[in-house]
Amino acid sequence: MIFKSSLSHAAASLLLLTPALAQKVQGPEYNKPSAGPPASFFAAAPTMPVAALKSAVARASVVPKNAAYPVNQDGGPTATIHADWASLPTAAAYVYTADMDVDCDGLDHNCKGNPDGQPDTNFGALAAYEVPFVVIPDRFATTYASALPGNNIVAVICDGKMFYGIFGDTDGDHPQVIGEASWLMARTCFPNDNLNGDSGHVPADVTYIFFTGKDSVLPSSAVNKNYITDFTKLRSMGDSLVNAFASQLGISSGGGNGGGDGGHTTLHTTTATRTATAPTSTATCDWEGHCLGTACSNNGECSDPFGCINGFCNYDPTLTCQWAGHCVGASCSSNDQCSDPFACIDGACAVDTSLDCSRKGHCAGTTCLSDSDCSRPLSCILGVCANQSG
Repeated sequence: MIFKSSLSHAAASLLLLTPALAQKVQGPEYNKPSAGPPASFFAAAPTMPVAALKSAVARASVVPKNAAYPVNQDGGPTATIHADWASLPTAAAYVYTADMDVDCDGLDHNCKGNPDGQPDTNFGALAAYEVPFVVIPDRFATTYASALPGNNIVAVICDGKMFYGIFGDTDGDHPQVIGEASWLMARTCFPNDNLNGDSGHVPADVTYIFFTGKDSVLPSSAVNKNYITDFTKLRSMGDSLVNAFASQLGISSGGGNGGGDGGHTTLHTTTATRTATAPTSTATCDWEGHCLGTACSNNGECSDPFGCINGFCNYDPTLTCQWAGHCVGASCSSNDQCSDPFACIDGACAVDTSLDCSRKGHCAGTTCLSDSDCSRPLSCILGVCANQSG
């Protein structure tokens, strides 16, 4: 047994020294709580613009339906999934920032601290010790099932590093929570914290980028119902998607810190003299240079469907919403018949300005550019402070 173990570690070392070799593995050999795949197998390239991407996600402000969830079962703070870049022509993604708890559902559901683990995951029975998978609330996954069919590539930024995983499971507890990843992903992100099923990473400082669509799905040649078998494919797809994503956000690559430390990146954004942060442009509108986030002085300087809101081209909630026919002024009998962020008030979809708030001038109905412009618990939804509907 000692001889066999030595050979296994020698083989792993050889792979680390020769990255050109395909890192195809036999999953069971790495399905161990303290001897899973090394971080280098699923780490981003060192040139990835990690810091700039983390900063961009932190400023995301477009909130889709069913997007806000608590980070733990006891209630407490919530994290919101954002859709600023969910419609990009390539490398579209949903993004959020949350904590990181350990999910051991699947083959390793009896992991330490996980007495109530389930033997299956959503798309098989993944091995939490061998697969760097990420979990999202079941309600969100069901709402956007066409964009998130399963095994989608996920970029995770944690402790200054970026790793790639797959969308492998959902949380269907009551309440459904956000901010979960497999044993392997969590313990790779925070190797000195002894994380387990009953002890997670509490600070909400982990960035999650869920790539959408069939082009982001790790193929069956690289993953089966239990294991990732080709980590080279995982890394190459991750690097390709992140590069395309960063390029469309105007983020320059080179000198990043990927799976390592240090580095410098630049985020190119439109700036103006204002206390709030401008929304990050998706660079996808009919009039280049007049898209979301561009400085403006009147509506005529913004491409459709944007209006000039507080000096920036932004979503005008009185003109646009994500559910045509259910926007401001549409007749309704319940809140469910109104597009976010509107409520059914006196038989018509409108902004509910009756909600109490603690920051005068930042209450429901106030125009905004980011969540920080709104009094808690309101969010900036399509350019207006509003309550996230359920």
